[in-house]
Amino acid sequence: MTIELDVTAPISPDLPAAERRARIPAGFLAGGRAAGIKASGRPDLALVVTTSGPAAAAAVFTPNAFAAAPVRRSRAALEISGGRASAIVSTSGSANAATGEDGDADQARVGELVAASLGVPEGEVLHLSTGIIGTRLPLDRVAAGVDALVPELAATDDGLESVAVALRTTDTVTKVSTVAIALPGLDGGLHEVRVSGIAKGVGMIHPRMATMLAVILTDAAAAPSLLTSILRPAAARTWDQLSVDGDTSTNDTVFLLASGASPAAAVQAGTPAAAALAGAVEAVARDLARQQAADGEGATCLLTCQVTGATDDADARAVARAVISSSLVKAAAHGKDPNWGRVAGAAGNGRLADAAILEAAGLSASEAATRAGSPALVEPARLRIAIAGHLVFDGAAGGPQSFDRAAARAAMDAPEIVIRLDLGLGDGAGEAFGCDLTELYVIENSEYTT
Repeated sequence: MTIELDVTAPISPDLPAAERRARIPAGFLAGGRAAGIKASGRPDLALVVTTSGPAAAAAVFTPNAFAAAPVRRSRAALEISGGRASAIVSTSGSANAATGEDGDADQARVGELVAASLGVPEGEVLHLSTGIIGTRLPLDRVAAGVDALVPELAATDDGLESVAVALRTTDTVTKVSTVAIALPGLDGGLHEVRVSGIAKGVGMIHPRMATMLAVILTDAAAAPSLLTSILRPAAARTWDQLSVDGDTSTNDTVFLLASGASPAAAVQAGTPAAAALAGAVEAVARDLARQQAADGEGATCLLTCQVTGATDDADARAVARAVISSSLVKAAAHGKDPNWGRVAGAAGNGRLADAAILEAAGLSASEAATRAGSPALVEPARLRIAIAGHLVFDGAAGGPQSFDRAAARAAMDAPEIVIRLDLGLGDGAGEAFGCDLTELYVIENSEYTT
């Protein structure tokens, strides 16, 4: 018997529930404060520090050719250390991108200041920076800020939330998320493991990695290789499916650190514990990505596109990404206009992601290379589209459907607009997150440096 899919209903991924609060995992200290980097005087310096030696670490970075000094320095540090880190330092207000050799020297000095204050090797310090491109870091203020901040670091939820606050630039809300799972211990019992994430980023965001700054911490014990195998697919299904404005930043970075401070046994690849940890990391990443989309510069609503019935998940994600990235769809969302023609046109333009993203999400290297950038398969005669719970197009039933336009407009006047597509071609599913396009986005970005 064939079960007819209700295309008007949102789908829920099989992930644990995330709580939107900062809950610091064991094995970390954290804190943030104002150091004077931002002219506004708001918090702009943050530290996350391990308490019992270096943590296992993994990262995903921007592919932008203008990758900033903190990105390059963190890449090198992780390569040299073999995926270990004792601290993360974040500065907000200056991206330290496109600043040449002087900018590289500035970032190196930041690492030296942090390492000296904490008594850890400089090569175990990871770097985040965000703000205006082409500006130098005020090293004197950073130095004074580090000296003041280190004694304030705390193993508290407030300490972790203060890091999230200090990451912010044009964000209007602080973005935090936590998932708690139970993993087996050597004693045969189950022990709580926390996976907590913080993020910033509401503009210069488009799929090609993480498209913002984020830190995910866990007190699980896991090798760097396992963390990498968890983080990259999670990013491919979440942050690589996030778009605000079509621009990928110079500074995009996600770090995943595991302190090993939980009494749970070390997580081994290929085990149920590894699957549980991976689910928790992806749940946190997804929740943070949704928060970022909802807080997109000038946005008034979260725009979610969920696609089912694709030939495979890669095609589904391509179509979903095309829909939420469309300026026409985004403008229609702002106007609460159920203009399904724009959705159909965007879906027909869907193209698969870069080879690296496809491979991270599960395709073989050869298939990823062959399919990268290719059109997603969409057949209009099988396509069904629903906007905010209203079926507006059904290719198998003649195409355009009669619907209550006033009711659809009213349903779109909500914090989240869900667009559902079923391609009628297979079992592939995927989703993407964006926001509406408003006049405030243009105003904010026309005056960003002035």
